[in-house]
Amino acid sequence: MIIKICGIKNRDTLMCCENNNISFFGMIFYTKSPRNISIENANKLLKISEKLNINGVGVFVNKEIDKLKEIIEHTNLKYVQLHGSEDELYIKNIKKLGVRIIKSISISIKDDLNKIKDYKSADYFLFDYKPKKNDLPGGNSKSFDWKILKSLKTDKPWFLSGGVNINNIQQILSDINPYGIDLSSGVEKELGIKDNHIINNFIRKLKNA
Repeated sequence: MIIKICGIKNRDTLMCCENNNISFFGMIFYTKSPRNISIENANKLLKISEKLNINGVGVFVNKEIDKLKEIIEHTNLKYVQLHGSEDELYIKNIKKLGVRIIKSISISIKDDLNKIKDYKSADYFLFDYKPKKNDLPGGNSKSFDWKILKSLKTDKPWFLSGGVNINNIQQILSDINPYGIDLSSGVEKELGIKDNHIINNFIRKLKNA
């Protein structure tokens, strides 16, 4: 099981992820998010991660493509998650910089799975709760009916996101057993603040599931 924890903002949480053999840590480059990170802080975490066994992911929402390219070049990001309405042309343009793309797809009903056809150049998919008008694009502690994913037909690796936590992980594994899971609010003690104790307990429960 591949695990990604999104919204990492400090070294302490990053090291907790490393100690729990978590594969990816996400950094949110979106000013409206309580988990937003500066380029300078992200650079510090990425430099630390170069000596670890964990990969940094930059998460963006409809970022102007030239500004995104500047951030990628400045931070040397290898993975980029697109969590907005970016299209296939946008993805192809960004991939010219040698990064791997995780494309988020909002899910509410089964037909939403058809959107994967629009992102042939993405390397991974991430399926998340479809936000309401006043919701953030992600990290809302809300889930969709993940059983919808039983109908998914794709050769690409994919992550389940949206309200994943210690209380529902066993049911998720029983129902769909995804390639990977994406955690954020489910390992926080308050909005935007990760809790190492919760992370440790989650991983412990996952290992025993």
